Amino acid sequence: MSLSNAAVNLQTQRWQTVCGRQDLVAHSGVVVWFEGRQVALFYLPGEDNPVFAIDNQDPKSGANVIGRGLVGHLKGELVVAAPLYKQHFSLNDGRCLEDARQSLQVWPVRLRGEQVEIGL
Repeated sequence: MSLSNAAVNLQTQRWQTVCGRQDLVAHSGVVVWFEGRQVALFYLPGEDNPVFAIDNQDPKSGANVIGRGLVGHLKGELVVAAPLYKQHFSLNDGRCLEDARQSLQVWPVRLRGEQVEIGL
């Protein structure tokens, strides 16, 4: 998909407000309920797109702990380290850097004024 097509898709996408900007914690995760599941939101001021939405359930342990993970850069990727087994997941596409069989779902997310919205 080209960048211009991606921009059009984001404009026509339906969005759901999940929390306010004041609920986010800089350089850390918070968890929201979205479409029947827990989603971890990471707020990284200074990034081009400062909010990331990724599944909160660790695929290895089954525990809902990803929102408690540490964020950082690894191998040129922006990642979250799962708290229990320390595997690293890309915040951009959800793939595990150590094990290609593991991945987390990611969602489009945006700040719209003081609201945080996830794309449906």
